[in-house]
Amino acid sequence: MALPIIFVDDEQHIRMAVSQTLEIAGYEVHCLERADKVLSLLVEDWPGVVITDINMPGLDGLALMQQVHQHDADLPVILITGHGDISMAVNAIRDGAYDFIEKPFPADLLLDVVKRAMEKRSLTLENRQLRQELASHATLGPRVLGKTEVMQRMRRLISQIAPTSADVMLHGETGTGKELIARYIHESSPRHNHNFVAINCGAVAESIMESELFGHEQGAFTDAKQKRIGKFEYANGGTLFLDEIESMPMSLQIKLLRVLEERAIERLGSNELIPLDIRIIAATKIDLLKLAETGEFRKDLYYRLNIVEVHIPALRERREDVPLLFHHFTLVASALYKREVLPPSASQVHALLTHNWPGNVRELRNLAERYVLLGEACTFEFDRLLQSPPSSPLSLPEQVELFEKMLIQTELERHGGSIKDTMEALSVPRKTLSDKMRKYGLDKSDYK
Repeated sequence: MALPIIFVDDEQHIRMAVSQTLEIAGYEVHCLERADKVLSLLVEDWPGVVITDINMPGLDGLALMQQVHQHDADLPVILITGHGDISMAVNAIRDGAYDFIEKPFPADLLLDVVKRAMEKRSLTLENRQLRQELASHATLGPRVLGKTEVMQRMRRLISQIAPTSADVMLHGETGTGKELIARYIHESSPRHNHNFVAINCGAVAESIMESELFGHEQGAFTDAKQKRIGKFEYANGGTLFLDEIESMPMSLQIKLLRVLEERAIERLGSNELIPLDIRIIAATKIDLLKLAETGEFRKDLYYRLNIVEVHIPALRERREDVPLLFHHFTLVASALYKREVLPPSASQVHALLTHNWPGNVRELRNLAERYVLLGEACTFEFDRLLQSPPSSPLSLPEQVELFEKMLIQTELERHGGSIKDTMEALSVPRKTLSDKMRKYGLDKSDYK
């Protein structure tokens, strides 16, 4: 879909010339002789830019800019100036104008300014949408991002098991997002209106673990001054997530097995059974079966928990998802810190693709936040990525193909799936781009 431009100038020959230039470049141009009709064309989150002459009868360009910014303070307004208006235009830049172009101007200058303004507008609207989602807990939920085959298989598996009540075992390295997957399963299940309760079995002292899980009655032990509801009971009707299940003491593994079999608990200091309607999602970063073979984990508990196992791939196993995740995390950080962020350069994308990511998605997310916060000062971070070779380096042909695919994806994303704009950005013929997209399984409709 062509991006819209409103162009305002009281001289017909200028309107015709500018309109023709912009339309040839693929924009949808709405020309106006007077500025007082502009606001009626601006809907909420209008995706284009406004170009206006300064000196016009009636409402002039500066007054129009003020009205436009009252409607939307982030909407780019480009001013067209005569030679005597330059000082006025410079002051207007300070007041919020995006840029100014002095008459007479070459077509390539106009197109360059418009392109930059459109990119800024697109990024602004992306950030605005994300901020709205962040402000609304009702619309923001856990997201499992990734277009690689391994992620698509994982999502298909989750879509099969989420609507059921089956307990689930998650297996993945540190930083792969096990808790996010657990929340995603919970939110995709009929239990989503009830509590999701998470506990890290490796972060709770053994002496208080039983009380944390099962709760206690007043006076059950020395410091039990009042009744406490445990994690199991609090999660009743919903989902209990047991992270680092391999760290659970053996004595509690026996009690957990009983809870899983009976679906009931007793608070410490009580003989009353409390029935549970609960789903258990356990997570581990190691092979529990091997741990069971050495006697460090109960084999019967392993088989009881492992009704369905979901393997969460390490980031190095899905390198093609790295730019997508990086883009998502920079948008989140941009919304949280209220800072604009430019897309990474080709060399930075190369660094993202070739790094081994020992910290997985968590490491990538932290880098994205630093990129937003530090800007150009973050260059050394990408240099560091290039200086740490991956343990399983890609071959040169693999790197070339992956880099080529990521560049095409980046431009398709940036231009909303526009083949024409992507061709121009990459300086390739249409047939070459079509062949490459077919080779990499890319569809322009995925980016609109």
